[in-house]
Amino acid sequence: MRHHFGMGGLSRHMFARFSSHLFIHSIGRHHRGGGGFWDSDGPGGFDGPGGFDGDGWRRGRKFSAEDLQLLILSLLEEKPSHGYELIKALETRTGGFYKPSPGMVYPALTFLEELGYATVDTEGNKKRYQLSDTGRAYLDANRERIELMTGRLRHVARKMEWMRRAMAGEPQVEPEQGGWLPEFVEARVALKRALGKRSDASPDEQRRIAAILARATAEIEAGPGA
Repeated sequence: MRHHFGMGGLSRHMFARFSSHLFIHSIGRHHRGGGGFWDSDGPGGFDGPGGFDGDGWRRGRKFSAEDLQLLILSLLEEKPSHGYELIKALETRTGGFYKPSPGMVYPALTFLEELGYATVDTEGNKKRYQLSDTGRAYLDANRERIELMTGRLRHVARKMEWMRRAMAGEPQVEPEQGGWLPEFVEARVALKRALGKRSDASPDEQRRIAAILARATAEIEAGPGA
């Protein structure tokens, strides 16, 4: 079955405003040498059939220099690479959402070399970087942070594709091919809506909600079959 998600209350004007904000203030900065963007919104960014929930991307923040260095080291852990290969890898893995400029990547590589986190092999006029033992130890110490960053970048890339398909009236990617189940999207939206209705909850109610969320979080993180 092909899944279609209706646009609901998301008008073309609202979508254009969202796209303009996200691409000009986030993606555009990547190509001009700015920082990156963390997105914490739910799948698709829709607040149910009645509107658009933009709180997540408004709360986004730029990547720091250290964030980019960690991302580069994680790629070097997979294989030695030239600078342009690292730029392309970051762009590919985020569906084109995040593409740091050479003016960001090459200074970061130089810094990593100076720290001893990366070593360099010269091939003519080209430099190929590889992860050092010191860099691997640094990565291991920051593994959770790396997983969080890469996970959010992948999420934003998938969300942009989700929105593109929704706006074009195209069927969404099947769950078996990596798409989101409709009930998964609806459950996340419903949770955000329920929490929004309890923003003025009493201390006792806040404790009750926190306990529910803590149990749910533990079950989700435990994975299937736990």
